[in-house]
Amino acid sequence: MRSTLLACALVVFSPAIVAAEWQVKPFIGVTFGADTTFVLNEATGESHRVYGVSGGWLGEVIGIEGDLGHSPGFFDSPRLVLRSHVTTATANVVVALPRRWTRYTLRPYVVGGGGVVRVRSEDRTPQNLLEVDRSLPTMNVGGGATGFFTDRVGVNWELRYFRSISQEATGVSIGEEQLSFWRATMALAIRLDRRSR
Repeated sequence: MRSTLLACALVVFSPAIVAAEWQVKPFIGVTFGADTTFVLNEATGESHRVYGVSGGWLGEVIGIEGDLGHSPGFFDSPRLVLRSHVTTATANVVVALPRRWTRYTLRPYVVGGGGVVRVRSEDRTPQNLLEVDRSLPTMNVGGGATGFFTDRVGVNWELRYFRSISQEATGVSIGEEQLSFWRATMALAIRLDRRSR
């Protein structure tokens, strides 16, 4: 009985394993549409540069990835802020169109998961009354498309939404601590396993 189940599992999952590939995507882009309850929210309406890297394993349809993004100068009001940044680290599930359907075109996908967003700012007030140094749980969801020029190298475009999970109010927030924003990126897609052809 066990050998029969094992044989069935191999038949079902073998194509997905053979088609699986490891990808790394260093990216650059912008954040925009930010909204926050932190007192420094007057500076979040603008777009800000972001850079980072994502990478993971993608099968025929389902995959997993880790994503790390860093946006310096996120709160950039010259009257209030000396320096600031927002950093996100998330683990996600990826659902893509089957690779056999998109072999010679862009391969669309959706992605979602959770992790943490690190919010840091140093202000110009005498006693650093508006200083923020918080790590908040966060969720993210988005989508994109990847296309390869060669067996190894391609490009990726992606739009992703980040939203922190509300935390108790502090002296540097108006109501519960919260931060949300959109991220648009372009990445160099690098396929690490030649067997994925």
